[in-house]
This record gives sequence, C-alpha cells and structure tokens, in this order.
Amino acid sequence: MKKASILILVLIAAAIGIIVASFGQFSTYETFASASEHAGNTFHVVGYLDSSQAQHYDPIKDPNLFTFFAKDKKGAVHKVIFNGAKPQDFEKSEQLVMKGYMKNGDFHCTQIQMKCPSKYENNKIAVAQPVKS
Repeated sequence: MKKASILILVLIAAAIGIIVASFGQFSTYETFASASEHAGNTFHVVGYLDSSQAQHYDPIKDPNLFTFFAKDKKGAVHKVIFNGAKPQDFEKSEQLVMKGYMKNGDFHCTQIQMKCPSKYENNKIAVAQPVKS
C-alpha cells in the first residue's frame, strides 16, 4: 500500500473513534430512579411540577435557592433543589426538563427548561383578507 492510503485510513479510523467517543457524552432523558442508581452523575430528567407539595423560595434570605417537588414520567416524586432564582411563571409550565444529579435522595438541579403552554389559541387568531378597491 502507498503511504498516502495508509495515512487516509488512519485519519478515517481516528475520526470514527472521535465520533463514537462523543456519543457517550450525549445525555438522554432519565427518571429519578435511574439517576439515583448513578448518584453524582449528571442527567436530564423530564417531569412535571407537583403542585400538591410546597415550594420554597425566599429571595431575601437566599435569592439563589429554590426548592420544589417534581414528578417524573414514571410517577416518582422527589424534592428538587435548584441553585438559582425561581423562574418566572414557573407554576404555569406544562413540563420541566431538569439537568442535575441525585444526592441524598434529592435532585440537585443546575438548569431548568420549562415547556409553557402556547400563547396562541387557534380559535382566537384573526385572519383578514385584503380589501379590493
């Protein structure tokens, strides 16, 4: 084989190796149970606000501490500790995607994405036709 062919094969193998290694770093959506099995590792947990339990946010005492309870897709409820301000319209969210890790039975959240209800309703959108002159 020529040296150029060998070099190309080595570069292709290296590229494949990098791609395969990077797939291991992609996060999948998990439940609280699977996050508990690997405590300390970071996961994305999809869930819903459990409005039957109390939320705690006191911006005067600590503006970067917000705790609430969330229910995951399988129905497990856990306390979530978020080190940040309480998001605006948090109670109106339809779904939460929480990034964090489990520690001592609580989910320590570093980031929250909220799926909020649509601002637009189909039956309330006005459509006008241009006026012919």
